[in-house]
Amino acid sequence: MIEAILWDNDGVLVDSESLFFEMTRTFFAEAGLRVEAEYWSVEYLGNAKHSYQIAGELGLAPELIGPLLDRRNAAFVQRLRQSVPLMPKVRETIEALSGKVRLAIVTGSPRDKVMLMHAAHGLLDHFEVIVTDDEITNAKPHPEPYLKAMEMLGVEPERCLAVEDSRRGLDSAVAAGLRCIAVPNALTRIQRFERAFAVEQDASGVLKHVNAGTRSAYREM
Repeated sequence: MIEAILWDNDGVLVDSESLFFEMTRTFFAEAGLRVEAEYWSVEYLGNAKHSYQIAGELGLAPELIGPLLDRRNAAFVQRLRQSVPLMPKVRETIEALSGKVRLAIVTGSPRDKVMLMHAAHGLLDHFEVIVTDDEITNAKPHPEPYLKAMEMLGVEPERCLAVEDSRRGLDSAVAAGLRCIAVPNALTRIQRFERAFAVEQDASGVLKHVNAGTRSAYREM
């Protein structure tokens, strides 16, 4: 039986990944750098390269990278103070699951940014545990974020599902012993998800796996 679902945040619950990419592309362009969506998907969202490393690979002088990223990061925080759209079918899916299974968020974003992203939605009220970058030492694709969330919930991997949009997140969940449902978005759909338990078009696809797990548990009784 499925007891808990552990959700990634950026690109899964909220459409923050596309906002961050577009802002990065704008600031990089002002510095004469061209960053394509496919390159960003593979290197940043897939291979977990940092913006600093990507800027250097694209040819920006090291002394210019820090100030550029500082300006971008400040602008991104200001953008988060506005409403950040939810991803398709997220609200109805979370509301359908709330009270039936335990819900957690496992994200590489810092807690203050997560709070800003969700300030207009009220969605966080449905989540029992939120693990952010502030609470862990090793970021995804390391399994620590998911292991931390399961420890806080007091659940075993076989009783959980993870939901991710990128290979980096998928690898983290699988390394923690979890079955992971991939819900690729416009940026990450070019990635490979062969290790996923299932691949769904939107968040509502998670519901059938939870229902199937519940039916299976009843058949075993």
